[in-house]
Amino acid sequence: MASQIYLKQLLLGPMANFVYIIADPETREAAVVDAAWDIDEILRVVEADGLKLKANLVTHFHPDHLGGQFMGQSIPGAAELLARNVDVKTWIHKAEADYVARIAGLSRSDLTLTDGTEELALGNLRVRFLHTPGHTPGSQCFLVDGRLISGDTLFIGACGRVDLPGSDPRQMYDSLVNKLKRLPDETVLYPGHNYADRPTSTIGEEKSHNVYMRFERMEQFLGAMGY
Repeated sequence: MASQIYLKQLLLGPMANFVYIIADPETREAAVVDAAWDIDEILRVVEADGLKLKANLVTHFHPDHLGGQFMGQSIPGAAELLARNVDVKTWIHKAEADYVARIAGLSRSDLTLTDGTEELALGNLRVRFLHTPGHTPGSQCFLVDGRLISGDTLFIGACGRVDLPGSDPRQMYDSLVNKLKRLPDETVLYPGHNYADRPTSTIGEEKSHNVYMRFERMEQFLGAMGY
């Protein structure tokens, strides 16, 4: 039986970012998640595997996921991808639209703004958008075929930082406990960075072993995060 999903995890850049390519293996329609650091390599994989890139899905606006200026460094990302494939829009949550032009140099016409209720069709696949604020106001995860691409919301054994501009520890607790924790245990977790001893986990494993998903009250979580 042929696989129902194409999913490739690429480790790119000095910050151990995971970039993902997801596609319908039959129609070859594809999306890239958090295209940054090495656009040539991303497009090389797309071309080598005969995929038709339809969208750039961005988990949040930080330059290591979106591209743009960071501490005097220019990180290739969405703008470079658009320059190579003008039909590919960058899908980002509407709460982060104002950051995008300043950080990555994209215009509103380059974007598809989301609100966490969307489903993107890639052939027979459906990519469901989940708004999971906390790390940033518009952080979003992508759920497809029993797999969760979680950006910097949920890591293996950890969660994203909540001490950065735009972060909110209360929203992070809500996203972890009232949204992601409620997904089926068998949901496979694909994080935004290679911060663990393995590249994937499951929601069930994180519920059992990730302390940030085990607090019963928000006050406990806030205390653990230093608030």
